[in-house]
Amino acid sequence: MAKHASKLLALSVALAACLPFVLATSAAADPAPDAPAIAPPPAFPIPPMPPGFDPAFYRPAADRFADLEPGQLIAARQVNLANLSLLPVNIDAWQLSYRSTDTGGEPIAAVATVIKPRGDMPDRPLLSYQIAEDSTGNYCMPSYQLQMGSIPAPLTGSILVAAQFLEVQAALAQGWAVVVPDHQGPDSAYAAGPLAGRITLDGIRAAQDFAPMGLPGDNTRVGLMGYSGGAIATGHTAELKQSYAPELNIVGAAEGGIPADLSAALKLANRNLSSGLIMAGVVGVSREYPALREFLERHSTPLGRFMLAAKDQLCASYQSALFPFGDNLGMLDADPFSDPGVVDTLAKTRMGQQVPDMPMFMFQANMDWLIPVGPVNTLVDTYCADPTARVRYIRDHFSEHLTLDPIGAPSALLWLRDRFAGVPVAQGCSTGDVGSMMLDADTWRVWEEVVGVTLAAAFGAPIGAGR
Repeated sequence: MAKHASKLLALSVALAACLPFVLATSAAADPAPDAPAIAPPPAFPIPPMPPGFDPAFYRPAADRFADLEPGQLIAARQVNLANLSLLPVNIDAWQLSYRSTDTGGEPIAAVATVIKPRGDMPDRPLLSYQIAEDSTGNYCMPSYQLQMGSIPAPLTGSILVAAQFLEVQAALAQGWAVVVPDHQGPDSAYAAGPLAGRITLDGIRAAQDFAPMGLPGDNTRVGLMGYSGGAIATGHTAELKQSYAPELNIVGAAEGGIPADLSAALKLANRNLSSGLIMAGVVGVSREYPALREFLERHSTPLGRFMLAAKDQLCASYQSALFPFGDNLGMLDADPFSDPGVVDTLAKTRMGQQVPDMPMFMFQANMDWLIPVGPVNTLVDTYCADPTARVRYIRDHFSEHLTLDPIGAPSALLWLRDRFAGVPVAQGCSTGDVGSMMLDADTWRVWEEVVGVTLAAAFGAPIGAGR
């Protein structure tokens, strides 16, 4: 009996490993007449190409999308997703290339990963999850890192992508469809918030219009979620929605570790543990804002120029490890906070330009050593000065930046579950101060589900089945 059981277990593991590739050969839904054909994933064991070696998909010729509407598809292909590039996840997934808009108002090609859980769910909602890419290299993009056979995150330094993919799976386990945009854009413009907002909104448009996702078009209930670098994209998406994509039915946005004001983060980071990661944000923003780029070119010291070059193509973990406690301001021979071009850039990337027209769930560690709580308090006050604002703000007093992400995510998911269920949110704002969001027992079952889903997925179990 034991011998047969061991053989059965071995066969199950083998089938689980092969399952994504078997599923990849199944026929996709017929595209609309004006939709691009859906390309199949690479045949096993060919690994996916990093974005820098795949320009046809990530950087198509401008004449292929210049006349398209924002969010309109350029190309689509099926992909296989995995935890840590190795453990296959049993869902349907595709990459979409679509038209978006850069900071100068010009059309660009952007990419998002769209994911559909197993099982049937009438009127399935869509979660746009903005992963904290926090990188300046294109091989750090979520669309690449989430794929089966990509270079594993421990090697590339994209640990945040791998970690937050667990939160994506928690959403899939609810039966929700998910879109994960490469919100930093084709040039990996880390921390360029308005760009990230437009790319995210256009990714939602593309996901809604992609027939295999089976979503109800403009009537799709959409939620937003992101933490830290992902909150940059989420916050700006919420603020830009009314002017850039008013037709979208976004029912709520949940964000935490919120970089509301980059100038405050820059000042806090100087000679701080976070100096390396924040300096990467300066590199990223300079790729979209010429005034900042020109200031850096004119006023960086030799050490500053060396550090900017060293950080030009790194993922988040290596960005953090390179030059912690560094004197970022000391690598400049002029004060950036008195330069009109830099001040204008920082003002344009500051949150609080527009009050979101959807309910907001915001959470922040009071002892956050990376993103100061003060500007988040100010942002909430700015929103709540408008009588139409709907904001729930929680300050966690015992957590810090890294720990609050997994601690706060279950509360965010439960809050989004209520928004998708149509539970109304009254106008007005509330602020709650808690010892730790982890003490909310209602959230414990969310991570229990994540652990169970992840372990089951490792053996080929479908995510979302039975919903």
